[in-house]
Amino acid sequence: MHEDGRSGGRRGEPGASSSGVDQEFLSLERELTVFLRRARANQAEMAREVHPDLESSAYGLLVRLGECGRQRATDLAAYIGVGKATMSRQLRALEELGLVAREPDPADGRAWLVHLTEEGRRRLGRVREARRATYVRRLAHWDRREVAELARLLHRLNTGMER
Repeated sequence: MHEDGRSGGRRGEPGASSSGVDQEFLSLERELTVFLRRARANQAEMAREVHPDLESSAYGLLVRLGECGRQRATDLAAYIGVGKATMSRQLRALEELGLVAREPDPADGRAWLVHLTEEGRRRLGRVREARRATYVRRLAHWDRREVAELARLLHRLNTGMER
């Protein structure tokens, strides 16, 4: 790949790289790599803002609980894409920080529902509001329709990756 991000496509095959992979997919991989690297750094920062002892990987759990309400640990594990043991460890840590609590599931006495505590809701809300303000500031020069289109395409990508 050249320094300018272009690979040398074969003559007569627009978009094809020398390895036979479409240039569009190489560009997508490159941009997603940068995006994900930045997202991981931002997630770690946001987690520290919620609580200095919060693991960055647990931040997504808080967001999911904030958006969807009470959830079973198994449902959270499936959504996030981790095993039950990892989920149990993360939820235990969140409980110890006072950010989540568990209660028996009225539909199944053997199961538990996890939810944000008031403190967890307050801290998460403060951090998410600050992050939204950052997005508004950084994308102020974008047309609102472009922001909506980006959100739509990212949603489509995320939904497609669940399959």
